[in-house]
Amino acid sequence: MGLGRSAPTHRRGEDRGAAVKDVLQPYVDRVRQAFGDPRVAATVSDALERTLRDTLTRDGDEYFVITGDIPAMWLRDSTTQLWPYLRMLGGSRELADVVAGVLRRQFRQIGHDPYANSFNPGPTGAHYEPGDLNDDPWVWEQKYEVDSLAFPLLLAHRWWRATGRTDVFDDRAHRVFRTVVDQFRLEQRHEERSPYRFVRPGAIATETLTREGLGTPVGFTGMTWSGFRPSDDACTYGYNIPGNLLAAQALRHLAEIATACWDDAALATDAQQLSAEIVRAVAEFGVVEHPEYGLIYAYEVDGLGGTLLMDDANMPSLLSLPFLSPGLVDPEIYARTRSFALGPGNPWWFSGRAASGVGSPHTRERRVWPIALAVEGLTSGSPQRQRELVDLLLATDAGTGRMHEAFDVDDPSRFSRPWFSWADSMFCELVLTVAE
Repeated sequence: MGLGRSAPTHRRGEDRGAAVKDVLQPYVDRVRQAFGDPRVAATVSDALERTLRDTLTRDGDEYFVITGDIPAMWLRDSTTQLWPYLRMLGGSRELADVVAGVLRRQFRQIGHDPYANSFNPGPTGAHYEPGDLNDDPWVWEQKYEVDSLAFPLLLAHRWWRATGRTDVFDDRAHRVFRTVVDQFRLEQRHEERSPYRFVRPGAIATETLTREGLGTPVGFTGMTWSGFRPSDDACTYGYNIPGNLLAAQALRHLAEIATACWDDAALATDAQQLSAEIVRAVAEFGVVEHPEYGLIYAYEVDGLGGTLLMDDANMPSLLSLPFLSPGLVDPEIYARTRSFALGPGNPWWFSGRAASGVGSPHTRERRVWPIALAVEGLTSGSPQRQRELVDLLLATDAGTGRMHEAFDVDDPSRFSRPWFSWADSMFCELVLTVAE
């Protein structure tokens, strides 16, 4: 079934105004009190207001969310862009309504195409690459990423817990939740059963899938397959470990909602069982012996002996596991994995005159990501290190007052994406966590 709506016609930010700004102010004041540097509070205030004002467009009872300087809505980004506001929902019906509108849009998008990662505001026919195999006019890009289905479930669960409301959990949402479980289960046996293919003619290896769009070979493990990473780069091996653990966490949330809101014991049981299967498979196939660090989580495996040891700046990452999947991580294995990810053993960790941190094959070498620096802080457990990372993020914004996609570790004035709303929100999440 199609999305069934025209492009949003309401002006961005027109109905949020002073009421929501009043909700933000106490949090900004708390930041101002917690940090001696007034620039911290100013940067947080600007970012929180900018996301609400400039990224969201109302369409009836839904909200379309652009990711910043790209005019499309990613299921992942539109969730993480709202993360800092979730602590505020109990004090603002207006803000809770905004998140509800984003959820409705996400559910509509998943129902339209559960393999797509990003969508247009209407059937515009815009595409990141017009030559892609998929030509659906609603779809900006159809890179299948496990986290695209998992993140909206985390958002729905947080919204429900914070507000006690169930109005977004209508019949369509019920069908979408069933779709997510069915697709995760189908993609456990990607080789035999999957209808998904992604072909980008003439693209570099990270922008297309091998074997006429099927991807590199995988064996059955119990994990669910993903064509692409959260960075939108093609997986080297089809079982992305942080993506699978995020999916397992999301399935637990799904089961809880299915029981409480629809009294659907069958859906809840299926989701719980699938979550348990994924966790067992990660323990069996996704934990490997590193010659220096010992037992750590791999980044990707294929169930056939192939193992990729690295971490990527994008969430879900290995570094982000306690933040996104807190009940599913072995603390000792994570501690060793963290040491690996934040050091030279990780081929995408860089250190220079201005900063050290995790980068990505998605961007140039020797570039670190503010998202990864914020995640390092959120998972560090050290208030001192968190404050150091806040200072570092401010010192490397090239004087723009915004967080970017990536910057050069020796020269932060060399950066990519002047407006990346997800990075802004992760900075806000770190600062608000420290202030709390």
